[in-house]
Amino acid sequence: MNRWLGLVLALAMLPSAVRADDSSAAEAAFRKSFSGATPEEWKTRLEQDEVNALCSKYRNTPPPEAAARIIQLSQASLKLPVDSKAMLGDWKNGEKLASIGTGGQIGKIQPDRPDTKRGGNCYACHTIARKEVAAGNLGPPLTDYAKVRGTSPDAVQYVYAKIYNAQAFFACSSMPRFGHNQWLTEQEIADIVAFLLDPESPANK
Repeated sequence: MNRWLGLVLALAMLPSAVRADDSSAAEAAFRKSFSGATPEEWKTRLEQDEVNALCSKYRNTPPPEAAARIIQLSQASLKLPVDSKAMLGDWKNGEKLASIGTGGQIGKIQPDRPDTKRGGNCYACHTIARKEVAAGNLGPPLTDYAKVRGTSPDAVQYVYAKIYNAQAFFACSSMPRFGHNQWLTEQEIADIVAFLLDPESPANK
């Protein structure tokens, strides 16, 4: 038997109290690894909100009651521009943001530079523009998105809200909560919306 598989099976067979102790030790080690983080970074990265806590508790497969609670909380967290036109930005900037996968490092060896640009890193999970060959497939393909979804105000609002907080639609979604966690600004989200929906965008060519 593979020794790692054996270790996993052995841990799974341990009494729950022992596993809980191991979990506490792992949590302590994890927090120690963030010793260089500021208090604000500790709060945003290490302290789970109710949504994260529920997804962790049920290992991202919550029962119906918990899933409904997650979606309820996430829908309540949505902050959408009052003017629907503000949800559709500049697709050229959105194209750039979709390709950026840097930002957010707090390590001592390679910390963020002050000029580091945060982005969506959308291609890590999605195919969008056909010209990008280094695209992931963890999420659904978004090529020709406007042709599939249309460009109505409802479609624009849906895409904006999905990027802002995907868990408002699917509990424990793997998609980051870009707006909820203030990873992207309202304008940056609007620009990515335009990248997906603008007929002139490479996503729809």
